[in-house]
Amino acid sequence: MTMHTHQSHPDIIKRLNRARGHLSSVTQMVEEGRHCLDIAQQLHAVEKAIQQAKRTLVLDHIDHCLDEALGTQNQTQRARAEEFKTIARYL
Repeated sequence: MTMHTHQSHPDIIKRLNRARGHLSSVTQMVEEGRHCLDIAQQLHAVEKAIQQAKRTLVLDHIDHCLDEALGTQNQTQRARAEEFKTIARYL
């Protein structure tokens, strides 16, 4: 298995650590019998942090690995690959 390290990985780790902290807070809130609205807000924060980490990872992979996988391309192929990268950001 080869290591795949990209510039975005520190940001992804930061987002996942943030999600871990939020999740720990949510667990404690449930154990303490806190108000459901407060718990739901914290769960939303966990979900968003994980979604952002996943989005960053996928877009980084597309940006850095697609070109490598496609190899040498003519101008039309390169333009289509760039268009794909651009539209993927809207996911």
